Amino acid sequence: MSPEHPPVSPAGGASAPTGDQDVRSGLKPLLQAPLDDLAIRVRGLTKRFGNLVAVDAVDLDVPRRHVYGFLGPNGSGKSTTIRMLCGLLTPSAGEIDVLGLRIPEQAEQLRTRIGYMTQKFSLFEDLSVRENLEFLAAVQDIPRSRARRRIDELIEQYHFQDRQKQLAGTMSGGQKQRLALAGAVIHEPELLFLDEPTSAVDPESRRDFWEKLFELADAGTTLLVSTHYMDEAERCHRIAILDRGVLVADGTPDALTGELAGRTLVVEAAQPRLAQKALLGLPGVLSVAQIGNALRVLMAENGDAAGRIAHGLRAAGIEAGVSASQANLEDVFVSATRGRPDREEAA
Repeated sequence: MSPEHPPVSPAGGASAPTGDQDVRSGLKPLLQAPLDDLAIRVRGLTKRFGNLVAVDAVDLDVPRRHVYGFLGPNGSGKSTTIRMLCGLLTPSAGEIDVLGLRIPEQAEQLRTRIGYMTQKFSLFEDLSVRENLEFLAAVQDIPRSRARRRIDELIEQYHFQDRQKQLAGTMSGGQKQRLALAGAVIHEPELLFLDEPTSAVDPESRRDFWEKLFELADAGTTLLVSTHYMDEAERCHRIAILDRGVLVADGTPDALTGELAGRTLVVEAAQPRLAQKALLGLPGVLSVAQIGNALRVLMAENGDAAGRIAHGLRAAGIEAGVSASQANLEDVFVSATRGRPDREEAA
């Protein structure tokens, strides 16, 4: 592993780059890095469809050799942003620099340097594993002798030795996604875009898939991955959260969860549903989620949150234990999306 590569745990999980405590939630600085260290640099990126603002003045820095997670509710603008970064969609406003190229002006030059994998399996189901890879190698204009060697490498690396002649349409969801990933990197791209690539596969296949992503990152590829899964987001070196087209959080998982210190609590009560109803009526409570017999509470701010919750429950005639809890990325997601002032005004 090169010295500048972010540390990756043996299990495939990623730890935050040493010393990097940059976090952006609201108006805080972006990651400060020389342009040569960035795979993607975006300023003021906006996309309008008529009166709808799908992406709203997004600023984004994606360091090279990172796995960068892209989170957001459905319709938040993730896929639209990725399509603009790839040069597939023209922005309404803003500046895009990808691998040192101006996009969309130099999108054709970018095509051979990036890979793109969609949520839906997009290869040919009536072709075999090897035939699909041969077709993609031809699309990328890879010379035949080099293509043969590269396909042999990928078949071994992605464990298709005994399935080379199997039709893609007969494979499981996890196998199809592995094949799609092999196809997306057949030309050894510097940057790989993955748009919710594991939404239709089982947990074991997702884990194996992410092992492959970290192998790519370890070899020097930059990856931008949109996902709905918080356990996947926790693996990323950095994450960004979009909400209704606005970038509402950006930083390392540790830094983002650290911002919520003192705002997450666990409430244990004999009647959790009754306690949940009382908690949702208290000022400053952003969310209450039942987990087993306990309630996980997220507050809008700290300031003796545990004391205020305990007092509110006692006032409602409910006996309960209240204790502090470590924040996780689900808390970050809820805080970033539900805690926005414009959302509160619209509620």
